Amino acid sequence: MTAHDLPFGLGVSLYSYTEDLGVTMTVEDCIEDVADLGATGLEILGEGHIADYPNPSSAWIDAWFARNERLGLTPTLYGSWIDTRRFPGRGMTATEGAAQLELDLRLAAQLGFSFVRPKIGVITGDLQVDPIWQEAVERNLELAEDLSIVICPEIHWPTVIKSPVVEEYLEFKDRTGTSQFGLLIDTGVFDVQRYSRRGGSASFRMGDGTARPPEVPFVPVADLAEVMEHTVYFQAKFYEIEDDGTDLYIPWRQILDVALDAGYTGWFSSEYEGHHEPYRAADQLRRQHALLRSIAAERAAAPASRS
Repeated sequence: MTAHDLPFGLGVSLYSYTEDLGVTMTVEDCIEDVADLGATGLEILGEGHIADYPNPSSAWIDAWFARNERLGLTPTLYGSWIDTRRFPGRGMTATEGAAQLELDLRLAAQLGFSFVRPKIGVITGDLQVDPIWQEAVERNLELAEDLSIVICPEIHWPTVIKSPVVEEYLEFKDRTGTSQFGLLIDTGVFDVQRYSRRGGSASFRMGDGTARPPEVPFVPVADLAEVMEHTVYFQAKFYEIEDDGTDLYIPWRQILDVALDAGYTGWFSSEYEGHHEPYRAADQLRRQHALLRSIAAERAAAPASRS
């Protein structure tokens, strides 16, 4: 099933190529590979993938648009940070957080993105967000509307869907009545077994992914149905697709069934986060996209068989 036949958009986050960037590939090489594997959506991290962030040159911007047009790629989600521990000895104020978000919203709009994911500092092990987040986001809702951008915080393990974190986001959405705010679901929330990464040469890496709080439960995909009306984007997190095309960690058929049965037609943006080794991402991304396309094709061929 081609990208044009899919009931959803299929994209890639450049974060997938972290082990290749600066080693085997440039940012431009990664973007070319995204198009080569048949994806149509492009997700980036502002600070990590924009040259001279936050002030890219006009030449860089012109090349960005020319390349995307040539490759048939649509900018999807721009990842940003509100680093509440940025200043030594004190926390970030809501005013400072709002200013940082405004900067990234404007840059994201300049580059043609429709979604901004602000990664906001957390204060608990289950990723409870710093209290400044509500004011920082609310101050930017009118700007987001003017720029036609949806702000979407990420629901990321070890946060579970039925949690105070998600409840706080939904209460904010209900209180403000905004359509410029929604949930980004990271599919790693639904892993059915824990994955242990290997490799990685960067000195800043902290652990191998095995240091997980034992009390965090496995999350049933059924929980996703309860927040689908608020879900605006999926980061299709995955770790390993086997040689036979199966995924032993993420239950893709269940996820696609819940999302598509709810009428979701937005983006699934692949985020490879498996072994920290060069050369793996390009192959793994192709395997995952083949798997997602095959599931979508099976659904299209036999819709009556689903319960």
